[in-house]
Amino acid sequence: MDWSLRACARKGHVTYSPDEPDLRGRLHVTTAVGDAWRCLRCADFVVGEPHGAGPATAAPLVLRGKALKDATILRVLAVERFGRGLLLLLLAYGVYRSKSSELSVRQTFDRALPAAKPLARVFNLDLDTSPTVERLRHVLASRPHTLTLIAVALLAYASLQLLEGVGLFLLKRWGEYVAAIGTSVFLPLEVYELTHKVTVLRVVALLVNVAAVLYLVLSKRLFGVYGGRVAFEAQRESQSLLEVEQSADSRDGRHLDVPAT
Repeated sequence: MDWSLRACARKGHVTYSPDEPDLRGRLHVTTAVGDAWRCLRCADFVVGEPHGAGPATAAPLVLRGKALKDATILRVLAVERFGRGLLLLLLAYGVYRSKSSELSVRQTFDRALPAAKPLARVFNLDLDTSPTVERLRHVLASRPHTLTLIAVALLAYASLQLLEGVGLFLLKRWGEYVAAIGTSVFLPLEVYELTHKVTVLRVVALLVNVAAVLYLVLSKRLFGVYGGRVAFEAQRESQSLLEVEQSADSRDGRHLDVPAT
């Protein structure tokens, strides 16, 4: 799959006229139907005026190739975080509702839990055999005065998951930090659940979360890895010039896009 062409099909082409004559000449051609400019993302020539102009270093940062794959991975992780956040909100609501009703704490929890199971199955969470859920059920039954604290804790965890989802979906660096830290903090809990019962789903979930943390830390240069933020920002600042040069060098027979008339 050509990720660049796929993105251009959905979002449109991105053309740019650099001030540097040598680069501008390699990005521009004159055709029978008018001037055409090479797209910075997919390298196709597009008839019409360029979307922007200026020095090559000021060219827009356009995700292409591997960067587009990385963005897709981050947004898949974001969707997973949104799902977990919604699941936790359901549990927090069940705990809160039991606090303000005449029903017993355990009865309300047992009624709320089945409602959360369909969503839990989507994210490979087995609520029936989870020792964490069992401990929570026992706490609710034996210590009702801790209900408010538990509801707040569940709400805080849900908020963390939703915050991770927003940051990752928007491709923000702070979102990558929040996701890496938030996922790492709860890895011991996943290991703890494995010590009680080993299942394929739990092993896969643990491996996926470990892989997600490693991917974020290594590929995004978090926590000073590979030069940290300084190297990351330097790479971002150099990408605009690299994209212009790479697009100008892409003389591999890309076709000419002519607008329909």
